Amino acid sequence: MNSLRTAILAMLVVSVLSGSVAFADSSHARIVRLSLVQGDVRFARDVRGDPLADRELSWESAVLNLPIRQGYVLATDNGRAEVEFENGALAFLAENTVLQFYDLSSEDGGFTTRLILRQGSAAFYSNPGRGDYFSVTGGDFSVQADGKTTFRMNNFEDGSNVVVLHGRLTALAGGKNTELTSGQTLAMRAGEPDAVETGHAPDGDEFDQWASSRISTSSAATNAALEYSNDSGYVSGYGDLYTYGTWFPMMGYGYCWRPYGVGLGWSPFDNGTWYYDPVFGWSFVGGNPWGWLPYHYGGWMFQPGLGWVWSPRGTLGSPGVGRWRPVTGVWLRNSSGTVAIVPSHPLDTRGKMPMNLSAGVYEVTPQGVTGAASVGDGRWKVESKPASDLMHNQMADVQAPARALRTMPATTGGHAAGGDRASTIIYDPAEHRFVNSNRVAPANAETAQKGMKVYPEQSRGVSADAQVPAAPERPARQFVPATRSTPVPPTVPRAVTNERAMMGGSAAEEGAGVGRAGRGAAASSAAPAASSSAAGRSSGSTSGGGGRPH
Repeated sequence: MNSLRTAILAMLVVSVLSGSVAFADSSHARIVRLSLVQGDVRFARDVRGDPLADRELSWESAVLNLPIRQGYVLATDNGRAEVEFENGALAFLAENTVLQFYDLSSEDGGFTTRLILRQGSAAFYSNPGRGDYFSVTGGDFSVQADGKTTFRMNNFEDGSNVVVLHGRLTALAGGKNTELTSGQTLAMRAGEPDAVETGHAPDGDEFDQWASSRISTSSAATNAALEYSNDSGYVSGYGDLYTYGTWFPMMGYGYCWRPYGVGLGWSPFDNGTWYYDPVFGWSFVGGNPWGWLPYHYGGWMFQPGLGWVWSPRGTLGSPGVGRWRPVTGVWLRNSSGTVAIVPSHPLDTRGKMPMNLSAGVYEVTPQGVTGAASVGDGRWKVESKPASDLMHNQMADVQAPARALRTMPATTGGHAAGGDRASTIIYDPAEHRFVNSNRVAPANAETAQKGMKVYPEQSRGVSADAQVPAAPERPARQFVPATRSTPVPPTVPRAVTNERAMMGGSAAEEGAGVGRAGRGAAASSAAPAASSSAAGRSSGSTSGGGGRPH
């Protein structure tokens, strides 16, 4: 009898998981955004274990506005990257850095974010809303943010450290919890779980300044743009709309938006990349800095004399930005077999013919979406999820990132994971922004032995024409990395789970499709690492809302 009950239970679990696959394109998986790409950035999907040790793993070139879900890994070579989370958190990757998105889940209205810094340097900004949890594991210890916090973590071959730049966090190292506040640092040597050192943080370097300027810019733009939002919480990508377009009122729809510099003949799918993900299907990645929010939330309307404009109103005209979608478009198939897409209208009904059908039908070919096509005799039917071979993959295959050999600095508080010297990102005082210098100086003997590159010290005030002197010859140093345990992120603390339990009922009652209020509805817990894709499908998410404004 017990065996029969077990078999029935197993069948129910399988049916639930398989049902979630069909529902994945309704965006019940948490999705975050690659909000900045500078130089060489690549990614891999559905990673289990150490991505640097998996020779069978496929890597692709990452592009701006790439949707990232649980199981993805981002890696930089000679480049940098920024990730914007839907609750307002930010992650910044320095050169030669690998960051794994181990757990992106939602339960009872709270976002759980657990990351693994596999190598390199990264800075993080966390401003959690009620019930949110944010942790980063690097090397042999983990840290969890306690409130509004900015911190830097470095993961070396022989150990790792963390520096609290603002706020406070808790470090879980050596079997105990250590509270750190602004200006403090903690370091731990690999293979020495009891050798935990704390101290005062050194002065910030160029990478810290770069991350800080990005946080300030994002905060200013987001706060300015929220006056046009019906959502009281944070909305990922709103700041870019304020910077790269204009808002204007439209009767019946509130404020609508149109990008700068486009003509009457412009269509929403003119500039971007199509790629297929097995969880949410075909997704459009907008190639413009503003190309996140308008392609995953709200809808488009064609206005005579103006062209296509975007409305933040959610599915079925609800206020707020609604649920995340792979593309703000409706797929159609003609009786002749032609596949096309139409920009979705804010008032479209799922499964029904799109309201924008007469305004423009864009034919889909193996190379992507072409210009406007004739509606013809109108024998079109809505296609819920186009096949994976509808178009060619437009993400270029690239080589796997190399494991960088870097050692901890002599002092406990040192930032460096090659951050300054591996950087080609410099501040241009004439343009008042950070730019890529594309200047490379000859590597000296010591840095060549470490597998690092040397660049001009422009970011530290040295003349651009100054030459870095060669280091004297010295015997080659043999370095053998210490044995390290497999990093496992911490579980969500009981205090957070209790808080979620208290808020879960009210969050579910407020509805699943409206801004921050909906992020807890229909949400379920995801089992990280057991199955990345299954966990991503079962984890709950709703809009870009959640968290707080910066």
